[in-house]
Amino acid sequence: QVQLVESGGGLVQPGGSLRLSCAASGFRLGYYAIGWFRQVPGKEREGVSCIKTGGGITYYEDSVKGRFTISKDNAKNTVWLQMNSLKPEDTAVYYCAVADPRYCSSTFGTSGDNYGPWGQGTQVTVSS
Repeated sequence: QVQLVESGGGLVQPGGSLRLSCAASGFRLGYYAIGWFRQVPGKEREGVSCIKTGGGITYYEDSVKGRFTISKDNAKNTVWLQMNSLKPEDTAVYYCAVADPRYCSSTFGTSGDNYGPWGQGTQVTVSS
Protein backbone atom coordinates (compact mmCIF):
# COMPACT_ATOMS: atom_id res chain seq x y z
CA GLN A 1 0.00 0.00 0.00
CA VAL A 2 1.35 3.42 -1.00
CA GLN A 3 1.77 5.70 2.02
CA LEU A 4 3.34 9.11 2.63
CA VAL A 5 3.88 10.40 6.16
CA GLU A 6 4.98 13.98 6.92
CA SER A 7 6.71 15.00 10.14
CA GLY A 8 8.83 17.81 11.54
CA GLY A 9 6.35 20.66 11.76
CA GLY A 10 6.03 22.90 14.78
CA LEU A 11 6.20 26.42 16.14
CA VAL A 12 9.21 28.57 15.27
CA GLN A 13 10.07 32.27 15.51
CA PRO A 14 10.54 34.41 12.40
CA GLY A 15 14.02 33.86 11.01
CA GLY A 16 14.18 30.35 12.43
CA SER A 17 14.39 26.99 10.71
CA LEU A 18 12.50 23.73 10.46
CA ARG A 19 13.16 20.51 8.57
CA LEU A 20 10.17 18.58 7.30
CA SER A 21 10.36 14.89 6.41
CA CYS A 22 8.26 12.88 3.98
CA ALA A 23 8.63 9.15 4.49
CA ALA A 24 7.36 7.05 1.60
CA SER A 25 6.47 3.37 1.55
CA GLY A 26 4.85 0.95 -0.84
CA PHE A 27 6.64 2.14 -3.97
CA ARG A 28 10.14 2.71 -5.28
CA LEU A 29 10.83 6.39 -4.70
CA GLY A 30 13.43 6.82 -7.45
CA TYR A 31 10.89 6.38 -10.24
CA TYR A 32 8.67 9.29 -9.17
CA ALA A 33 8.57 12.94 -8.21
CA ILE A 34 7.71 14.21 -4.74
CA GLY A 35 6.10 17.60 -4.27
CA TRP A 36 5.63 19.78 -1.21
CA PHE A 37 2.48 21.90 -1.08
CA ARG A 38 1.01 24.13 1.61
CA GLN A 39 -2.44 25.41 2.41
CA VAL A 40 -3.94 28.04 4.71
CA PRO A 41 -7.67 27.86 5.54
CA GLY A 42 -9.64 29.95 3.08
CA LYS A 43 -6.80 30.19 0.57
CA GLU A 44 -5.76 28.20 -2.47
CA ARG A 45 -3.27 25.37 -2.18
CA GLU A 46 0.22 26.56 -3.13
CA GLY A 47 3.08 24.57 -4.58
CA VAL A 48 6.30 24.97 -2.59
CA SER A 49 8.88 22.67 -4.16
CA CYS A 50 9.29 19.41 -6.00
CA ILE A 51 12.07 16.97 -6.78
CA LYS A 52 12.55 14.36 -9.45
CA THR A 53 13.85 11.66 -7.14
CA GLY A 54 15.53 9.72 -9.94
CA GLY A 55 17.76 12.51 -11.20
CA GLY A 56 17.60 15.04 -8.37
CA ILE A 57 16.27 17.95 -10.42
CA THR A 58 14.39 20.45 -8.25
CA TYR A 59 11.96 23.35 -8.64
CA TYR A 60 10.86 26.02 -6.16
CA GLU A 61 8.07 28.55 -5.85
CA ASP A 62 9.50 32.05 -6.18
CA SER A 63 8.73 33.14 -2.62
CA VAL A 64 10.83 30.34 -1.10
CA LYS A 65 13.82 30.37 -3.45
CA GLY A 66 17.03 30.84 -1.51
CA ARG A 67 15.34 29.96 1.78
CA PHE A 68 14.03 26.40 1.29
CA THR A 69 15.92 23.35 0.04
CA ILE A 70 14.40 20.04 -1.02
CA SER A 71 16.50 16.88 -0.90
CA LYS A 72 16.08 13.12 -0.99
CA ASP A 73 17.67 9.81 -0.07
CA ASN A 74 16.25 7.11 -2.30
CA ALA A 75 17.78 4.34 -0.19
CA LYS A 76 15.86 5.65 2.82
CA ASN A 77 12.76 6.40 0.72
CA THR A 78 12.63 9.85 2.28
CA VAL A 79 12.35 13.43 1.03
CA TRP A 80 13.14 16.46 3.21
CA LEU A 81 12.26 20.13 3.01
CA GLN A 82 14.77 22.31 4.86
CA MET A 83 13.15 25.66 5.63
CA ASN A 84 15.38 28.55 6.70
CA SER A 85 14.71 32.25 7.31
CA LEU A 86 11.08 31.46 8.01
CA LYS A 87 8.48 34.20 7.76
CA PRO A 88 4.99 34.45 9.26
CA GLU A 89 3.53 34.06 5.77
CA ASP A 90 5.07 30.58 5.63
CA THR A 91 2.54 29.47 8.24
CA ALA A 92 0.43 26.68 6.75
CA VAL A 93 -0.24 22.97 6.75
CA TYR A 94 2.46 21.36 4.61
CA TYR A 95 1.72 18.25 2.56
CA CYS A 96 3.88 15.96 0.49
CA ALA A 97 2.54 14.01 -2.46
CA VAL A 98 3.78 11.72 -5.23
CA ALA A 99 3.45 12.22 -8.98
CA ASP A 100 4.80 11.10 -12.31
CA PRO A 101 8.12 12.91 -12.83
CA ARG A 102 6.71 14.96 -15.72
CA TYR A 103 4.62 16.92 -13.21
CA CYS A 104 7.72 18.21 -11.45
CA SER A 105 8.59 21.13 -13.70
CA SER A 106 8.57 24.91 -13.73
CA THR A 107 4.77 24.72 -13.69
CA PHE A 108 4.47 22.23 -10.82
CA GLY A 109 2.61 24.77 -8.68
CA THR A 110 -0.43 24.42 -10.91
CA SER A 111 -0.12 20.63 -11.15
CA GLY A 112 -1.44 19.70 -7.72
CA ASP A 113 -4.39 17.86 -9.19
CA ASN A 114 -1.91 15.45 -10.80
CA TYR A 115 -0.30 14.56 -7.48
CA GLY A 116 -1.50 11.76 -5.26
CA PRO A 117 -1.67 10.02 -2.95
CA TRP A 118 -0.99 12.66 -0.31
CA GLY A 119 0.30 12.55 3.21
CA GLN A 120 -1.73 13.68 6.20
CA GLY A 121 0.02 17.05 6.51
CA THR A 122 2.12 18.70 9.21
CA GLN A 123 1.45 22.12 10.73
CA VAL A 124 4.10 24.84 10.47
CA THR A 125 3.53 27.99 12.51
CA VAL A 126 5.92 30.96 12.31
CA SER A 127 5.20 33.49 15.03
CA SER A 128 6.97 35.61 17.61
